[in-house]
Amino acid sequence: MKFLLRWLIIAISLYVSVLVVPGIRVEGDAWVVFSVMAIILALVNATIRPILKFLSCGLIILTLGLFALVINAGTFLLASNIAQNWFNVGFYVDGFVPALLGSIIVSVVSVVLSKILIDEEKS
Repeated sequence: MKFLLRWLIIAISLYVSVLVVPGIRVEGDAWVVFSVMAIILALVNATIRPILKFLSCGLIILTLGLFALVINAGTFLLASNIAQNWFNVGFYVDGFVPALLGSIIVSVVSVVLSKILIDEEKS
């Protein structure tokens, strides 16, 4: 149940990022795109992102954590490219700045929804 709830939270966060950021767009059946993209983003964040954070630990410390935003944007772009090229899903990110803004929005919305929905489930 918790996995499905987290998947739904990521899908909603992606929807909000498409609404807010002008360089991110969806083509095709939107909720199918958000569903597939949420799974891809979760897998990329679970596998590739920790490796990137480990390899760039020095830069993260040197920039007081700001380089972690660059890593988040990179994983967002990577997930978008995987969705387009491997799964033929219409989730398009037009460059680094939209990826950076989109990853920040997805992170913030995910944290807020997780606090609301998952904390309510615990009580």
